[in-house]
Amino acid sequence: MQAASSNWKPNLGGRLPAQIRRALPIYFGVILFIFFLSYGNAFTPSFEVAHVKKRSYSSQGVLSTGLAPRPSKGFPKKIWQTWKIDPLGFEERDLTCARTWTQKNPGHRYEVLTDNNDVYYVETHFGPEGINRSDIVEVYRSLTAKIIKADLLRYLVMYVEGGVYADIDVEALKPIDRFIPERYSAADIDMVIGVEIDQPEFAAHAILGPKSMSFCQWTFMCKPGLPVMLRLIKNITVWLENLSKKQGVPISDLKLDFDEVISGTGPSAFTTAVLAEMSIKTGQDVNWDTFHNIPESKVVGGVLVLTVEAFAAGQGHSDSGNHNARTALVKHRYHASKWPTAHPRYKHPVYDEVEKCNWEVDCVKMWDYNTALFEGLSEEEKQKLIIEKNQADMQKQAEDTELARKLEQYEAARLANEVANPAPAPLLQPAMQVPVEAFPSPQPQGFPAQVARGFPALQPVAAFPPAT
Repeated sequence: MQAASSNWKPNLGGRLPAQIRRALPIYFGVILFIFFLSYGNAFTPSFEVAHVKKRSYSSQGVLSTGLAPRPSKGFPKKIWQTWKIDPLGFEERDLTCARTWTQKNPGHRYEVLTDNNDVYYVETHFGPEGINRSDIVEVYRSLTAKIIKADLLRYLVMYVEGGVYADIDVEALKPIDRFIPERYSAADIDMVIGVEIDQPEFAAHAILGPKSMSFCQWTFMCKPGLPVMLRLIKNITVWLENLSKKQGVPISDLKLDFDEVISGTGPSAFTTAVLAEMSIKTGQDVNWDTFHNIPESKVVGGVLVLTVEAFAAGQGHSDSGNHNARTALVKHRYHASKWPTAHPRYKHPVYDEVEKCNWEVDCVKMWDYNTALFEGLSEEEKQKLIIEKNQADMQKQAEDTELARKLEQYEAARLANEVANPAPAPLLQPAMQVPVEAFPSPQPQGFPAQVARGFPALQPVAAFPPAT
């Protein structure tokens, strides 16, 4: 048997037809193409697909990217609050309220934006790396009025991320899962709000009218990317810019009274934007009549409106009930609501603020009657009444100071006695007894009980407001 040659080569030429031999390079190329098409990613670097920002100019000439947050099918499980400092530095009263949100909603994330990180948040989400709305960023940077920043910031956050917003002095009474009644589907709802003030009978009143019908914005819930939030933000920036031109000062130097805050960024501004969105969604004119005296919640244009008891119970007006009701979801404690001191209400020199009436019809009638008669007095008579009012205020302030001093002394004596004479604590602690003599005789509060001297006797008014 002959040994095989070491340089043997296969002779394919005699076995394959000439046509096939000529086509071999083509077959080989096809095989390589299929191979790299199937496995080419294994030999090339991996890259994330980036979102390409499509920039365009809006009707106001503002550069925008069109990368607005996408509305989600569900509500983000996130609770937002804003305050001066972070939770680690909270006072006990603020910490107590904040704990109710985390304790009743363990499945939710919780975040507080502060005076130290709010600008960074706005720049991140509305600057070039966000939706590129430099106009919004500049307006926010310019603001010095804390209440205006607080109002605007909550709207910015809820537009970008959604979830639940609550003021720092709002206590959660029920879990967030109770915000939407079982008869509704969260998929059909974009926003959850509640009635705050429902007093349309005062709509024609010069001072009370603009704030007599409003939704609550110290607590609300929404999905991200809602047009109503962007509309509200735009309304606020336009209002600030127009007011800056009107006052002839930059936004940082604006002077705002109480009513301007309410109508510019507060509940009235919030309500106006929501009603406008409802009208767009439904194709009908939606006004306050739809929500006056509602006995139960209702959905209009994707917005779930809860009864006044839900977010604003215990106000003493608007048939708001009390916090023990099954439908009461939060309790507003108001201890952080000190901003009116920087933005005062209209205060009459003799009869103070009409808001002290707390929407009580007869009280408002009396205030209107007395202030109208006051305008008809001579300057001498006006000054006499003003002096009498100032003297009465000084006397009351002195009485309040003396009462506080006596209470402080009594409490100090009680504590000293407990230290000197310790005793076993009883099973039930008796209520602290304060001697009656520690209190001055009760004085009428609010407006004078009698019509001021020089005024004719008050005649009953048939209707409110008076017919013209």
